[in-house]
Amino acid sequence: MPIINHEFFHYPAEPIALKMAVSVGIGMLVGMERKWSHKEAGIRTFAIVALLGMISSVVGSDLIIMSMIGVFLLIIGFNVRSLIAEDSVEITTSAALIVNYLLGVLVGLGHIFTPVAGAIVMTMLLAWKTELNRFAGGLQISEIRSAILLGLIGFVIYPILPDRYIDPWQLFNPSDAWISVIAIAGIAFVNYVCLRIFSTGGLYLGAIFGGLVNSSATVAEVSARAKSAGLNSKLTTLCLLTTIAMFVRNLIIAALFSPASLTATLLPLLVMSAVAGLFILRDKVLQNNLADPKGSLKLDSPISLKKILGFGVLFVVIQVGGTLLTRLFGSYGILATGVFGGLVSSASTTAAAATMAMHGRISPSLAGSVAIISSLASAIINLPIVWRIVKEKAVVKKMSIEMFTVIAAGIAMVVADRVFQISEFLLKK
Repeated sequence: MPIINHEFFHYPAEPIALKMAVSVGIGMLVGMERKWSHKEAGIRTFAIVALLGMISSVVGSDLIIMSMIGVFLLIIGFNVRSLIAEDSVEITTSAALIVNYLLGVLVGLGHIFTPVAGAIVMTMLLAWKTELNRFAGGLQISEIRSAILLGLIGFVIYPILPDRYIDPWQLFNPSDAWISVIAIAGIAFVNYVCLRIFSTGGLYLGAIFGGLVNSSATVAEVSARAKSAGLNSKLTTLCLLTTIAMFVRNLIIAALFSPASLTATLLPLLVMSAVAGLFILRDKVLQNNLADPKGSLKLDSPISLKKILGFGVLFVVIQVGGTLLTRLFGSYGILATGVFGGLVSSASTTAAAATMAMHGRISPSLAGSVAIISSLASAIINLPIVWRIVKEKAVVKKMSIEMFTVIAAGIAMVVADRVFQISEFLLKK
């Protein structure tokens, strides 16, 4: 196979000029960051290497390998020079040059999005060195294990599970159960990372991210911290924020498995959020203090073998029980499952109902109603946690009244939806 592609001599100038501009732009973007970091390889070096990759792929495929060898020799050269000058080896810059060359090759092959996006991501990784090192240095071994376990259940175990009902009663599908575990664990882990990064900004922000991870644990944590810091007056706002975040998490889970169920979940969610928002606004105005109370939440990582198995078992129990109750009592059976399931895990209950809707066993609107009811049950079960920790009667009474008002608004919207078939009507529109 010849080194030079002779069709290259007949290429029009405009596409070649565009590829040259993109490759040089990519190299300059990464090179500027390296120059700002006071590295030897800077704007010109990275731009030339990216241009070399583009030209090599256009001129001939054999030239790509030969040019890559040249880039390796260049990297070896300036690393040897650094060692002679008793400087450290530039491993990161060397890796960036190799990736930069390959991005130039992709541009020459006619790709635009991948090399441009790759250059932006690589520049971000290089520019965020301090932040990434701080984040990595603060990681705990349990959090690293959680990330590995999440990858294991998502990319190793899930593909080998059968995607069919394995019992004669059509009750249990291993793939459905496991993908619900992945969804719940994935959402919880992402929000846990956000909690670790941002919760130092104050308890309000921590309550929101914590509610997305585990509402019961967050309510217990914020109650204890509010009590110890003398912030009992802030407790209602913190608990309402946590509850709203839990509603949003369950809404996301329902939407992932049964997007049509959004019609039934959005209206109660908006009403409850509006009522809770009015209470929060009133409390802030009456207290005449808009400052976010400082502090951070410390919650256990949501991914562990015990928790994963717990998610899976709960999902199977709720789905099997909900299916049997639905066969016996119709829609009222699955609604009852939503109540009792929500007292244990509203996330698993929501995922089970949405999965049933996905397979046509219940309607999407009914799955949405189950999501709301299980969320309300989860909010109710959080109240005894506060009652046990906080002993100030006035604060407990105020919080209970406001929380029950929010819950009552949600129940009223679910009942109205079942009686007047609002979501069914919207689905037909």
